Amino acid sequence: MKEESFGATKVVTGSCHLIMTKKINFLVDCGMFQGKEEHRNFEPLDFDANEVKYLLVTHGHLDHVGRIPILFKAGFRGEIVTTKATWDLARIVLTDSADLMEEGYITRNKKALRRGEKANKPLYTPKDVRKVFSELTVKFVEYEEKVKISKNITAVFKDAGHILGSSMIKLIIKDKNDKKILVFSGDLGNEDNDILPAPKIIKKADYLFCESTYGDRNHRSFEDSIKEFRETIIKTLKRGGNVIIPSFAIERTQEILYALKDMSEENLLPKNAKVFLDSPMAIKTTNVYVKYHKKLSKKCNKFFEEDGTIFEFPELRFTTKVDQSKKINNIKSGAIIIAGSGMCNGGRVLHHLKNRIWDKSNTVLFVGYQAFGTLGRKIVNGEKWINIYGEKILVQAEVVTINGFSAHADQSELLEWIKPMKKNLKAIFLVHGEEDKQIIFKQKIMEEFDIKTHIVDYEEEIGL
Repeated sequence: MKEESFGATKVVTGSCHLIMTKKINFLVDCGMFQGKEEHRNFEPLDFDANEVKYLLVTHGHLDHVGRIPILFKAGFRGEIVTTKATWDLARIVLTDSADLMEEGYITRNKKALRRGEKANKPLYTPKDVRKVFSELTVKFVEYEEKVKISKNITAVFKDAGHILGSSMIKLIIKDKNDKKILVFSGDLGNEDNDILPAPKIIKKADYLFCESTYGDRNHRSFEDSIKEFRETIIKTLKRGGNVIIPSFAIERTQEILYALKDMSEENLLPKNAKVFLDSPMAIKTTNVYVKYHKKLSKKCNKFFEEDGTIFEFPELRFTTKVDQSKKINNIKSGAIIIAGSGMCNGGRVLHHLKNRIWDKSNTVLFVGYQAFGTLGRKIVNGEKWINIYGEKILVQAEVVTINGFSAHADQSELLEWIKPMKKNLKAIFLVHGEEDKQIIFKQKIMEEFDIKTHIVDYEEEIGL
């Protein structure tokens, strides 16, 4: 049996892992590259999609599902295996991705035609996405259910606590008298979390492909992060400013809404506060979270039992239409604007940054990971001038980063999760992290457990 990774190697995004056996080939995830590796999305797949019989999907983030339409267009007609909640979120994510690419293509093509040229077509269209959801076979699994991938391979999906429906995948491979257990962590959740249960423990594995996004550090405590979040909101609004929160539609937005609802119920929001969820994708996602509320934490279900909602409160407004979004510009102070994209690579947040990031009274509040090469990373790194819609804009707003909201496990949580497996582990393979972070994490694993640990290269063939 062999494994090759075609993404999330020495970078955080593009998760895609091919497992090859004598009788069957299957994938774990097929995600989009973001940031500095984005060009890889436009390259042909480095494997034969026709030979892939199954696609096991850990969760619905773009960097884990974003290339599924490309896989389909390349000839994949196998079966997808995942949780219902993940597939519901994937539909939202892929539809939004296709819409943005099509809009971007129309704009680029108009400019190219003026030069007598043609722009490159989008990777896929909304029609391609609809075909994925109408033509591919999907097997929905419950957590802890055993699913046969082949006569000798069984998959077990376990709650990863990262986002709604997210899973780590345990593969049990039998070959005559030999049995191997191969684990893909997917993205592991942060235990300090109001929305989801903690990640499940796996006690036995021979080989582990482990995410390493925050393998170099520990998060601030959730309690301290909430405190800073509240102080930042109150301070900015009291000085007459507005808060712009670039937020991922899945999980991070729901955490922020939950935190703001707590502030509202405790009467901590200033009287002039108006909260706008300015993201159609995040609004749809929030509805999916409510639909599967029984998969959420006890705290969330307590809210649901009390008032029939988890995330709504009096100061909150959903803005689905473009004209509603533009009207937010008329508000001089007191606005808390939650908008995508989370890394400021597109979406309505660009519109709000263009209109407000030059004003010293405002705050840009980052509550999520910013990949290398993204606009969000540039702002966090302190660049004074940024480019939005072809216009250079001076950054004068206060920039605050709070990493305790992360949906990823930190170094100590990753180590604690690995610990029960250490007795049997033959090797750990690090994926889904930037190389400098992985080097630190590898050293820490070796110090703690003395287990062979390897940082995976792109298209590296690993014998198991």
